[in-house]
Amino acid sequence: MHPAHPDWFQACSWAPLVSSCPPPPNSPRPAPEPPFSGGPSYLCPRSGRLLVPRPQSPFDPLLGSEPCDPVGGPCSQAASAARLRCWAPEAAPGCTGDMADTPRDAGLKQAPAPRNEKAPADFGYVGIDSILEQMRRKAMKQGFEFNIMVVGQSGLGKSTLINTLFKSKISRKSVQPTSEERIPKTIEIKSITHDIEEKGVRMKLTVIDTPGFGDHINNENCWQPIMKFINDQYEKYLQEEVNINRKKRIPDTRVHCCLYFIPATGHSLRPLDIEFMKRLSKVVNIVPVIAKADTLTLEERVYFKQRITADLLSNGIDVYPQKEFDEDSEDRLVNEKFREMIPFAVVGSDHEYQVNGKRILGRKTKWGTIEVENTTHCEFAYLRDLLIRTHMQNIKDITSSIHFEAYRVKRLHEGNAVSNGVEEKGPEAQEM
Repeated sequence: MHPAHPDWFQACSWAPLVSSCPPPPNSPRPAPEPPFSGGPSYLCPRSGRLLVPRPQSPFDPLLGSEPCDPVGGPCSQAASAARLRCWAPEAAPGCTGDMADTPRDAGLKQAPAPRNEKAPADFGYVGIDSILEQMRRKAMKQGFEFNIMVVGQSGLGKSTLINTLFKSKISRKSVQPTSEERIPKTIEIKSITHDIEEKGVRMKLTVIDTPGFGDHINNENCWQPIMKFINDQYEKYLQEEVNINRKKRIPDTRVHCCLYFIPATGHSLRPLDIEFMKRLSKVVNIVPVIAKADTLTLEERVYFKQRITADLLSNGIDVYPQKEFDEDSEDRLVNEKFREMIPFAVVGSDHEYQVNGKRILGRKTKWGTIEVENTTHCEFAYLRDLLIRTHMQNIKDITSSIHFEAYRVKRLHEGNAVSNGVEEKGPEAQEM
């Protein structure tokens, strides 16, 4: 803007500029004239550039493009207040000689580096996907609960298999060894709880053992104590739910899964096995396993599994994972692979060995080492995947939404029948 422009003095006042930016004492030099004639100007003591008013009209030339003092100081503050720009003398026509470029001027004339600004968020983004992270944080704080029951005769390796599954001494015998092993006169239900943590994930694991099952000469109705225990846990949970002042988080003692151990006879299921699984498959998730499968040859194992599968189908025993609970085609495809392996031929061991420089869990014999986690030796790895790595939450969901729900409906019907019976007898009593 030319000094003769009518808005010259309205746009900028020069008096405070001169007083706020004194020239350096060691190198005073006069300010050269800007390319237009007349009017005051001021030389910046730090950059060596002229301060001129910013053009106020679109047809006025814009002299210079960089701030006077990018570092920030009195000069830049005064220039900002007065709406000034640095005018490079070398860019003006007719200005030569003592106003040659200095290294500081060359650095200032470079293009400013782009700032690392955060990319703007998508305009249509709402943030619904963050619910997954919220659920993860909440679950990590609360932890998880898993209750597993093991049923089978003594000597089938139930405690060893549980220790192998969770790679810890968590079975009842491992934690509470007894000096004298005896066969109990009746079936006892014993449970032990452990807190397991892995990579910040905490889980409260409860192992329910049933010593005495199938160890007697007369095993008639030996499944009844186990059935009663499972229903008692449902009843306890139901009473907590219907309580007026119920707890914020109800302790879950319901049996989520039952591992049923089948002895490796090589023939077929015994009547005891059929009767137990037929009755309890309606109230709990049953996963049958062939215990100590290393006592069978590969041919015997295949034949034995085929006989067991035929017995399950002929007696209408629906073990986990049940076909009717497949949610979609993807679940059906995964579950079909597990259903083809049932019953799982497993080998348990909590002893470590070195094989080809690698630590393994296995059983060492004269003719070699049976690796527990080697799928060519046994199907322990598939059982672990089903129970822990892929289907644990699904097992808990079916327990809550199917088995416990069936028990709850049954109990509510019984309560309604009792109340209706009392109401019907009331008028008769009044008439009498």
